[in-house]
Amino acid sequence: MSELSDYIPIVGQQVIDQLRRLADRLQNSRFVHVNSTRSGGGVAEILSRAVPLLNQLGLETSWEVIFGDPDFFEVTKAMHNGLQGDKVKFTPAMTAHYREINRENARRFDWEADFVLVHDPQPAALIEDLRPRAKNWVWRCHIDASRPRLEVWKFLSKFVKQYDASVFSMSRFAQNLAHPQYIIHPSIDPFSDKNRELTPGEVQAVLARLGVVNDRPIILQVSRFDSFKDPLGVIQAFQLVRRHTPCQLLLVGGEATDDPEGPEIFARVQEAAAGETDITLLMLPPDSHYEVNALQRAADVIVQKSIREGFGLTVTEAMWKGKPVIGGAVGGIVLQLRDYHTGFLVHSPEGCAFRIRYLLHRPEMSRRMGRLAKEFVRNHFLITRHIRDFLSLMIFINNPTSRVLEL
Repeated sequence: MSELSDYIPIVGQQVIDQLRRLADRLQNSRFVHVNSTRSGGGVAEILSRAVPLLNQLGLETSWEVIFGDPDFFEVTKAMHNGLQGDKVKFTPAMTAHYREINRENARRFDWEADFVLVHDPQPAALIEDLRPRAKNWVWRCHIDASRPRLEVWKFLSKFVKQYDASVFSMSRFAQNLAHPQYIIHPSIDPFSDKNRELTPGEVQAVLARLGVVNDRPIILQVSRFDSFKDPLGVIQAFQLVRRHTPCQLLLVGGEATDDPEGPEIFARVQEAAAGETDITLLMLPPDSHYEVNALQRAADVIVQKSIREGFGLTVTEAMWKGKPVIGGAVGGIVLQLRDYHTGFLVHSPEGCAFRIRYLLHRPEMSRRMGRLAKEFVRNHFLITRHIRDFLSLMIFINNPTSRVLEL
């Protein structure tokens, strides 16, 4: 695990000093993070890096993961899709099972804390049974909840309203809640296996092990096999590009224990790619961070053609590696990509295909865009900024009448 001092060459001494001064304001406080999976997905990746760093700052911080049976994760996946606007099946039996699994998890926990941060819908109902265990409860929503299905939000909000504050990734995701709401963007850790520097030899070794021959430009999308990530739309875009420009497509994903729809979507993608020798599908274990890093560094153009997106950390990861990125004009992707500057935003497979061809035929533009993208991530989306925002939030919650934080 990286030391705080390791980040100084990347973000500067002043940033690290600021984190220490913020942490001094919260000494003797205990923090607990709760989510639904130890690996797979952006939340787990953020917590795996942030929790050790918070402890290095002298703040006692732990990370708890709830359990659930397949039926529970079917319910929470329906909640996730419903929050993102999909019409879903959402029955009283499903809500009853959701509450029961949360109650069972609550009986397992024996911690007490000053601050509890509960991530996303899966563990949101814990507060009903565990409220006395902590002084401050914060619900952290990583989902694009800007236009949720009414029946899903009406049910979930029964629990969310019991929290002391909520945190969203963008202002337009926020909801009509009586308690304070805050905006904190997600982040990446430049020293994680997924983002640390790799030598050309390391990259080539991974490609060889995975059977990827880089004899043609590589178009890459890395994401869970999820309908909101639009892998079928990526295939359509690639087929349009390949008519005029030799290239290959890699669709790379991993399984997450809290996403039961993954195998079904993967089967649809396999069907769409059947017989396509220029398309490679890779279903990697959820801890294949090193392999993903190498694939992103080998790619010529990286795509994240989401049609709904909470933030899109795969975009951030690609930008950090100095790659030109094309993303769907949704969610947090629009905070990261600026047309002709840090990337391109698109609205359709045809638009995606146009931008892929544009970049493949303009290598100098691709390199310039990659350089600008990396600096944009350095200034806005690294984990040191995320921890700063987290510490500031806790200080403000402790001092609700304060409007200015002085160090």
